[in-house]
Amino acid sequence: MPKRGYHHGNLAQALINAALRLIEEKGPTGFTLSEAAKAADVTPAAVYRHFQGRDEIIAECARQGYEIFADQMERAYQSGQPSALASFEATGRAYLSFARQHPGHYVAMFESGVNVQHHAGLHAVAARANSVLERAAADLSQHIPAAQRPPAQMFSAHIWAMSHGVVELFARNSPGTNVPYPPEDLLEAGIGIYLRGLGLLAPDR
Repeated sequence: MPKRGYHHGNLAQALINAALRLIEEKGPTGFTLSEAAKAADVTPAAVYRHFQGRDEIIAECARQGYEIFADQMERAYQSGQPSALASFEATGRAYLSFARQHPGHYVAMFESGVNVQHHAGLHAVAARANSVLERAAADLSQHIPAAQRPPAQMFSAHIWAMSHGVVELFARNSPGTNVPYPPEDLLEAGIGIYLRGLGLLAPDR
């Protein structure tokens, strides 16, 4: 009797979904192709009809994650319009929301070691996600005199790094890093300090 995987009409996506579950449970290097095939209820040989190996499956998990991430970032940006500040702050919150809602994708994107430069489709969609935050940073930094204005790419990279740090340390139940503040509050406070340093927020904001 054929395996169930051959009947659902999308074997490749079934393997991706199985890999995402395994990534959540075991990490990106904690499972084998055979385990992914078993979780998708197909034969190991069926995997190679769509993917050359585990790294290619993880890269596709990351690509799909970046698609979701970029869409969430774009919605967050638009939700704050026409306020440049509201849009900028919303993109930071969207980072936390994505990490919580899509942990398997998040790990594939940021903790698997996948190189976005080596996968054309992955590079393109990652750049789209990055561009939303850069746009938000560029909008907000227009209030800074040109001679003192940081490049939007640097500005957005600082906030990306801050958001990533809050996620890694405080939003994913990392042991030994409990603090009496929600991750959202930590991120908002950190962004506020950064923006005040650039003169984009009033001292009492």
